[in-house]
Amino acid sequence: MRARTDSDTQDDIHDGPQAETAGTTEAADAAEPDDTGDDADDDADEEHGTEDARRARWTAIGTGALLTLAGLAASLLRLTGSAPAFVPAAYALGAAVCALAALLGSRGRTRRALWLLIAGVMVMAIGDQAD
Repeated sequence: MRARTDSDTQDDIHDGPQAETAGTTEAADAAEPDDTGDDADDDADEEHGTEDARRARWTAIGTGALLTLAGLAASLLRLTGSAPAFVPAAYALGAAVCALAALLGSRGRTRRALWLLIAGVMVMAIGDQAD
């Protein structure tokens, strides 16, 4: 093992800024955007994102409406039968939660709508298990 001398320290001082300058120049060149590309790719990505958002809203609305109708129908069928009162109430509550999810989905809150749809179906499933 070799001991460091004053000349080694001087070499490090002189080499340090040059190495840093070279590294930052390369990093700056890599970070600059490519000016040769056209804006058509950006427009396509933006249009694709808009289309995905629209599809998610319509899916949340459609699924929420369908589950709401199914929950209300099941609630009415169980209400006319000999099931305990908890069962049709659970179906009706699950249908109300799904209707709220459809409303939120129509306003663009698709993640919350998804979780509410899951919660609504779980409430209906609990009512079904109680029967």
